Formats: sequence, structure tokens, C-alpha cells
Amino acid sequence: MQRSGRLGAAADFCPVFGGGNGVPDFRVFIIDDDQGILDALIRFLRTAGYETKAYSSPQAFLEEHDPSMPGCVVLDLSMPRMNGLAVQRELVTRGSERPVIFLSGRGTVPASVEAMKAGAVDFLPKPLKGDELLSAIKVAEERDLVRLQRAAERKAAGKLIDKLTPREKEVMELVVQGHLNKNIAALIGTTEKTVKAHRGRVMHKIGVRSVAELVRLTSKVTTKPR
Repeated sequence: MQRSGRLGAAADFCPVFGGGNGVPDFRVFIIDDDQGILDALIRFLRTAGYETKAYSSPQAFLEEHDPSMPGCVVLDLSMPRMNGLAVQRELVTRGSERPVIFLSGRGTVPASVEAMKAGAVDFLPKPLKGDELLSAIKVAEERDLVRLQRAAERKAAGKLIDKLTPREKEVMELVVQGHLNKNIAALIGTTEKTVKAHRGRVMHKIGVRSVAELVRLTSKVTTKPR
């Protein structure tokens, strides 16, 4: 199979394998201050089967960013006012696990190391090779599916925990920490019998049968996005 050429500022190139069918509504968000690169990437990725949305500035992307939408970011490293690393840091600050693919015409080793440590999918040099970009986007699709699944699990677990009263939440937290009923009673100033009653209501409302299940469920809410 012929390897694709490289993408210049206005050059066309063809995909060497199919594109976006893995994650429903998956979209590639492209950020680059070079309109020629934006236009070429849009043409290429749409030919490969991907929905795209292009931005000529990182600020415009961040203003519109909806973390619940499936997709990945393909962005230039060097842009005026706000570079690609700053965009990635802002997404991390917001708690977003959005997969990011960096493009760079003059990338440095420190920049690529920082990007990868912060969770970037790949760091690709310009001019781009089409098959390398598509391979990186495939990885981003897989990561985004996991991201969306974790977000859905966090939301569902949070809704269950919201059913609890403040006292039940207090008891639940102490149970998850490994405290016995007798210790919990001493810590919150009540009787062991009352703690048992609270504990039973917690298990019933949340729909778990064991402490292990309770720990797994609460970890979905307390674990920070990666």
C-alpha cells in the first residue's frame, strides 16, 4: 500500500486507510493560525471520514469547548498569544481529558516531553505524513471512548450518592475509609445501632451489597480525571 505524502501549507494528500467510524459523533477539533494548514487538514480528514471543526485561534476553541462532546484536538505547537502547550495546560486545569495531538514545524525536545507527560497522544512534525496523523487520531478515538465512559460512570455514581442525607454521606465516607461501626459511632457521636441503620440505608439507596462494591462506586466519583 502506498504511503501518503507530506502535508504542506496548501498541499493535498490522501488517506491510506479509513477514518472515523469508531466513536459516534466523534469530531476532530483543529487549531492552527495558518489558514492553509487548516484548509488542507479539513479536506484530508473529511475525505478520511471524520467530522471536523476548525479554529484559527486557541481562545475561540476554549470559549466553545464542551467536554461532553466526543472528539480530539489536533493543534499547532507555535501560535501567537497562546501556544499549544498552554492550550493543553488549560484543558488539564479544567479537568478535561480531551485527547490532544500536537503538530510542530520547529518542535523542541523539551516541548515534546512536556506535551507527552501531560498526556498528549502524539507529537507530529510538519509537513505531516497522512498515515501518521490518521494513526494518531485512531489512538485518540480509543482514548476518548474511555474518557466518555469514565465520565458517564462518574455522573451515574454521583447521582446515586446525591440521594443520601448529609449524615448518611458522613457514615459512607467513614465506611469506605475502613472504619468499623463502633469506631464510626465514636467519631460522629452516636450509637453503634444508629450507625448500622445509616449504613443499611446507604447500601440500599446506592444499590450495593458489600463494602467492596461501595468502595468501587465511590472511587468513580473521587478519582480525578487522568
